[in-house]
Amino acid sequence: MSRILCAWSPTWAIANWRRRANATNVAPPEGPPAPFALIETVRQVRRLAAVSAEAAKLGLHVGQKATDAMALVPELQTADAEPEADAQALTALVDWCVRFSPAVAADRPDGLFLDISGVAHLWGGETEMMADFRNRLSGSGLEFRLAIADTPGAAWALAHYGRDGTLAPPNGQAELLKPLPPPALRLDPEAAAQIERLGLRRLDQLMDIPRAPLGRRFGASTLERLDQALGRSAEALAFRRPPTPWVTRLAFFEPISAPEDMARVTQDVTAKLCARLEAEGRGGRRFEVAFHRVDGKAPSVAVGLSLPGRDAVRIARLFQPKLETVDPGFGVESVTIAAYAVEPVSGRQVRLEAGLDAAVEDGLVPLIDRLTNRLGPCAVWRATPFESHVPELAVAREPPILPRAEARGGGEPRNAVEGAWGVGETSARPWDREAPRPVRLFRRPEPLEQVVALLPDDPPVQFRWRGRVHRVQRAEGPERIGEEWWKGDIGDVSVGHVRDYYRVEDAEGGRFWLFRAGLYNGEGPPKWWLHGLFA
Repeated sequence: MSRILCAWSPTWAIANWRRRANATNVAPPEGPPAPFALIETVRQVRRLAAVSAEAAKLGLHVGQKATDAMALVPELQTADAEPEADAQALTALVDWCVRFSPAVAADRPDGLFLDISGVAHLWGGETEMMADFRNRLSGSGLEFRLAIADTPGAAWALAHYGRDGTLAPPNGQAELLKPLPPPALRLDPEAAAQIERLGLRRLDQLMDIPRAPLGRRFGASTLERLDQALGRSAEALAFRRPPTPWVTRLAFFEPISAPEDMARVTQDVTAKLCARLEAEGRGGRRFEVAFHRVDGKAPSVAVGLSLPGRDAVRIARLFQPKLETVDPGFGVESVTIAAYAVEPVSGRQVRLEAGLDAAVEDGLVPLIDRLTNRLGPCAVWRATPFESHVPELAVAREPPILPRAEARGGGEPRNAVEGAWGVGETSARPWDREAPRPVRLFRRPEPLEQVVALLPDDPPVQFRWRGRVHRVQRAEGPERIGEEWWKGDIGDVSVGHVRDYYRVEDAEGGRFWLFRAGLYNGEGPPKWWLHGLFA
């Protein structure tokens, strides 16, 4: 059974604005806190986007016109709302909450969900975990309402409309939801307004209505929200990080900040997680280390592997160049590592004697991993055939090392080498040896000048490219290639999109792959382009 902690701050935007004001040395007013509100423009009307606790006590509320609010509370202080900055602050808070749970989801604009299933015992129980969570938030100047329940819907309802700090017992949220108002279900505005007009003030009144009449009168979404809150149907949360059980944490007696200490704890926490993976016969494709600083921020670095692995030494070595980008601030008090895309990895004997072939880990895989993590995942790739007769579309990019089962679209590899390196057939046809293609194909064809060619299908005898004239000695062709007309509008089909390709060699031995775009049909001379170079 899952357990969800919901945190909601009715003054989230106000707290973030004050923090940004303090960072820019804006002096707060002296004396007791004055009523304060943030204003946004909605359809050319200035309305309150957030109100402080002092303003709420005076009767102001979100959505109220700014002119009406100023008339009711003349001493009201206002500022422009900054929703983008508030969203960035909420994302940073979600990253900070990973110290409590690896599965954290933002509930925009002013809340979040934590899946605390199986982690509350680390704090001595859910009550102690909630108290520690509240103390850390209060220490950062943030006030939140908290609630724990079996479902996100129930936790949200109790945090927003129930008693602050409510801890619903397992399978016991129904009784706690009954006295709450219907808006606690996060209903559609139309359904909520209709329920309000009918005088329904409590959720138990909705629960007593038979399902069929309830759905016909208030819509299927109302039934879905009620079922989600009571645990009858599941509700998916968009977690900031993919939930994974493969998480390991190291806490320190005193904060660390020295580069050598950062490298050492990275090796230690990586070795601890890899030991778990090896015991379970699994390996990960992506690893992420987060450094939790004393100021609440948690900068992280991530590395990826071409094949699932659990070699702690090799993985820690991939982290080393990226540790230079981590700012420890005033100190790091704990470090966590998470493994993603975890797959079964069978145990394998590397070798019996030195004369045997090297294992995959001793070959190109470590080199490819180093290049990929340094240059980026898009910088290292492997070209494979793709089903298209258009030259620039006939090549697809794939990972440099692809398991044989993935290359064939399923099934087991015939041998270990093919399974590791992706050798053999792919989902597309193999390279056509009867239609050779240049080793270097330009990203975009380059125009040719001063082309001399006989009509209508003879290859050129001379052309000018990049300011230099080339005289053709040998040529092969033409090879006619048309556009993929079935992928576009039939009205866009034109003979100007027909290409006649030639393989030519100049007097100095240079070999070129060029084409003539268009036909000699009286609509103007066709254009010549250079598309690639042969070795």
